[in-house]
Amino acid sequence: MTPPFVRPDVRAFLDAGQASGAPPLNELPVELARAGIRQLGTAADADPRPLPLVRDLACPGPGGAIALRLYDSRLERDEGPAILYFHGGGFVFGDLDSHDSFCRHLAAELDLPVLAVDYRLAPEHPFPAFVDDAEAAARWLASSPPEIGRAVSGIATCGDSAGGHLAIAVAQQLAEVPAAVPVIAQLVVYPYLGGGTDWESVRRFGEGFMVTRAVMDWFDGLCGNPGDDPRYCLLRRTPPATPLLVQTASLDPLRDQGAAYADAAREAGARVIHIEAEGMIHGFVNLRKALPSAQADVDAFISAARAMLKADVDRP
Repeated sequence: MTPPFVRPDVRAFLDAGQASGAPPLNELPVELARAGIRQLGTAADADPRPLPLVRDLACPGPGGAIALRLYDSRLERDEGPAILYFHGGGFVFGDLDSHDSFCRHLAAELDLPVLAVDYRLAPEHPFPAFVDDAEAAARWLASSPPEIGRAVSGIATCGDSAGGHLAIAVAQQLAEVPAAVPVIAQLVVYPYLGGGTDWESVRRFGEGFMVTRAVMDWFDGLCGNPGDDPRYCLLRRTPPATPLLVQTASLDPLRDQGAAYADAAREAGARVIHIEAEGMIHGFVNLRKALPSAQADVDAFISAARAMLKADVDRP
């Protein structure tokens, strides 16, 4: 089999990680693993862009208040769509700070309000806590609550990795039981679909390319091993007709899941854009300082998202 293409900065990053001798995440206590991921993000993520509006909020949730953060490149705006962002981290890592830089970038480049959601994490709160929180935040945003200070005409669910899972799960759920305004797009980066590990991309890239098969199994175990539950294994649900943007990375064990969902959505009648970051690994949206070439992939995602959202606005 021909060796896969690996970008030079990706190769250097992977080699440095291997040379560090750090133990795998799945061999650490959860709190130590979380601390390591936070430390990596501090060192490897792009510097946050200044915005005129960054405000911490909260909304009611099934397990108590859900922390949120609103980003906007404008202090005031007319009625329009909003981005609802769910961070990645295997449902175990991540918070409002871990993806602050990326959310700021989205808000500035898309010129739309972005609301980030700090959903409950496993193992303290196993499945379906994070899915329930995601849906609750979406329904709250759809109601144009006064705390937002904006009239919301539609929601684009957005997220990376586990957050991509939640963006799709919310779109599926709100297609079945609508909220006050529709979901107008699903914008996801290297999503986890809960589809297990029997994929060619897992066999090829499940060792040595950032996310390992062992770490994926560890995440599933910490989430309570939801198995084939259709709210976790999203490939078991019929995709909604909501327009879908999927960005995969060619060296990612999750690559084939994302591609399979794009195909299923297309077959179900959705307008689909699927782009791939060639020679790139999972997690690149949070590694733009360590992986300078990743900025071009983020730019490609934002350009495709802008085109998809414009098509929705322009459609009669």
